[in-house]
Amino acid sequence: MSFPSKKLTKHAVLFLILNKYFPFLFFIGSGHLILFFDKPNIRFIKNGKSFRIIECNCWDPLVRIDECKKTNVDVQVLSTIPALFNYWAKPDDALFTSKFINDHISMIVNDHPKHFLGLGTLPMQDEKKAISELERCIKELGLTGIQIGSNINGLNLNEPSVLSIFEVAREMGASVFVHPWDIMGKDEMEKYWLPWLVGMPAETSRAICSMIFGGVFEQLPDLRVAFAHGGGAFPATVGRIQHGFNVRPDLCAVDNDVAPIDYLGKFWVDSLVHDMEMLRYLIDKVGDKKITLGSDYPFPLGEQIPGSMIEKSDLKSSIKENILYKNALDWLGLSHDHFS
Repeated sequence: MSFPSKKLTKHAVLFLILNKYFPFLFFIGSGHLILFFDKPNIRFIKNGKSFRIIECNCWDPLVRIDECKKTNVDVQVLSTIPALFNYWAKPDDALFTSKFINDHISMIVNDHPKHFLGLGTLPMQDEKKAISELERCIKELGLTGIQIGSNINGLNLNEPSVLSIFEVAREMGASVFVHPWDIMGKDEMEKYWLPWLVGMPAETSRAICSMIFGGVFEQLPDLRVAFAHGGGAFPATVGRIQHGFNVRPDLCAVDNDVAPIDYLGKFWVDSLVHDMEMLRYLIDKVGDKKITLGSDYPFPLGEQIPGSMIEKSDLKSSIKENILYKNALDWLGLSHDHFS
């Protein structure tokens, strides 16, 4: 493994392979991340504080396959954790990390094609580098799409540089998964786990609204986009958003005059809402063909047995099938018998 030849600077990154199965990374820099490898787990230090213990099911595919079997999960879509997006880094360093992570995900998918599909990560802070890596992910690595953050260093997802990346994704048939990260207001609400409980849903709504108001879905109607955590706060506040659009078009409709509510059912959200009544509401709002199974595996806010709430419900069997696997395959651009 080779490392960048440039000296380590404030935002530079140094990578070490910690396990032959997963290249978990040390981040060395001012105010960022350090990962201590202590078999069989990794201790995640963020800004000098213990952030999380990462167990081996995060990097060992055999452990993960075994856990999937125990919870009746046949196939999992792999992506990196948002903390490793590295949008804050210098573009060359972020490209290096993206390639490192994407190569690993591709290796796991190729070694276990019946169990995994993969989404790549991109250096979104640099349009040209991001497009180059997107093309490599799809053409060379065989990944099915990309995962991106809800904002790019504070820029919303309707920015021209992001739109250019979306255009290439659309042309290549790559799916896009948007996950909240770099949560607005996180420094003011650290207590009570509020960044995760309040900030993440708001971030996801921010992403959806920026793409709606910015006209992204109008310009790229066949771009396949999915949003994490049931679409965050957006579905529950869509009435307020629509009302704002109606009463202040001078503020909301400056780039797109199509009503926000018209976009319900035009993108996917996952099912991870932890509440059956909320899931029913989602089905009513976006339709049972636009909700994919979400797990947030293997982290605390995830569903410990993915899909169990859906399977135990009284939803029609056809709706259960849609949410449990068919909709994900549609979003990924794969046939329903892809794994048959």
